Amino acid sequence: MAIALAEILPSPQSPQSLTKVLIAGWAGRDPAGVQHHIDELAAIGIAPPSQTPLFYEVSRDRLNTSGRIQEVGTDSGGEVELVLWRLNGALYLGLGSDHTDRALESHSVALSKQISDKPVSTRVIAWDDLKSPLDDLTMACDIYQDGGWVSYQKGLLNTLIPPLDLLALAEQRGAITASDNLAMLCGTLPAIGGVRAADRYKMALSDSDGQPLISLDYTVERLPSRA
Repeated sequence: MAIALAEILPSPQSPQSLTKVLIAGWAGRDPAGVQHHIDELAAIGIAPPSQTPLFYEVSRDRLNTSGRIQEVGTDSGGEVELVLWRLNGALYLGLGSDHTDRALESHSVALSKQISDKPVSTRVIAWDDLKSPLDDLTMACDIYQDGGWVSYQKGLLNTLIPPLDLLALAEQRGAITASDNLAMLCGTLPAIGGVRAADRYKMALSDSDGQPLISLDYTVERLPSRA
């Protein structure tokens, strides 16, 4: 059963409040799949990573549960990602979107990660409550385009590095400590039809029977870009 995130997320005033938010980039399990994502981003001017996977840290204030974000201009877009929460030693799974300004990303990936809010689901699942093996779960993202919803991303989690492996690797590299309360976005799936911007997103994590476990819907309000 899904749990309301607000029930388990420590308050900012708590001595055990959220201490880290990480974005795990280039987190595919198959090297060919990782290269495909590198190539599709290179096609829009984004430099390849120095290593894979690569962990980007962003401000805790970037997490957004409101269902609406604001972006300057029309160049930003989202992508569905599993979110691993570690709160006071307990693990939870949710959904999130690594919404990113693609124009800025061509100059600095780290800055582009920081500049945009990261929508996250308001409900999560306790790790121990999962009924299906993680590799059997499916993530999907639809975008609203040309007057209708179209499939943008869809695939099994078995194409991505397992979240606990990412967690261990982040600790090994010193990006986090074993005591950090954290949220980590755990990698994404290839974009169907290529990476592009959209103003409305519907995302879901489903079990092996196709039953939705968690959902995330959000819209993007575009603010004018002026010189």
